[in-house]
Amino acid sequence: MTDRRTELAGNLADVEERIAAACAAAGRKREDVTLIVVTKTYPAEDVRILSELGVRHVAENRDQDAAPKAAACSDLPLSWHFVGQLQTNKVRSVVGYADVVQSVDRARLVTALSKEAVRTGREVGCLIQVALDAERSATGRGGLGERGGVGAEGVGELGELVARAPGLRLDGLMTVAPLTGPYAGREPAAFERLMDLSTDLRRAHPAATMVSAGMSADLEHAVTAGATHVRVGTAVLGVRPRLG
Repeated sequence: MTDRRTELAGNLADVEERIAAACAAAGRKREDVTLIVVTKTYPAEDVRILSELGVRHVAENRDQDAAPKAAACSDLPLSWHFVGQLQTNKVRSVVGYADVVQSVDRARLVTALSKEAVRTGREVGCLIQVALDAERSATGRGGLGERGGVGAEGVGELGELVARAPGLRLDGLMTVAPLTGPYAGREPAAFERLMDLSTDLRRAHPAATMVSAGMSADLEHAVTAGATHVRVGTAVLGVRPRLG
């Protein structure tokens, strides 16, 4: 355990240095960027160590892993973010622990999240996941991307649904650098596009200021573009073991 704590502390310090350097280069304050550690496939023991080391935001992408881990760490001062593609049959479980759902990408999911938030008396923060690889649908609305998310054309309408939904709070936007489409391999351009969409969203919803973008390999590009939150897993926790 001591060795693991030393490893995580060193990795966390390295990531902190990267974020600080990126902020300095972009003329931003370090406190303007929040680190979210993605703890998927890693045990609750690692989450406890991270909490002791000062981490306050953790993320998961699979409910079957996240639910028991969140329960085991319910005594810790953590905010839990759900970042994976979310099926409606998992909403009841996810609302039980997630403070923010970063992967809202369709109206049916908004309805399900709202219903459960109201039922449990919780307020759940929501980010619209933007798919920069999504094709425009025949209706002119944004389609879905390969890794979830709604196309840029659908952001405004979905944002309105979230903003009007009881029990939900529209916090902002999230994206994953796309593997296909016009932004593939162009992380700086992708994140700049996300910031443009954030500006548009904030005209109608000034409080929706959160922009979640950037991971272990590209967090600097995200910080430069203006992301408020970066989601880092491998750089903090190490290379994940293959499942199966």
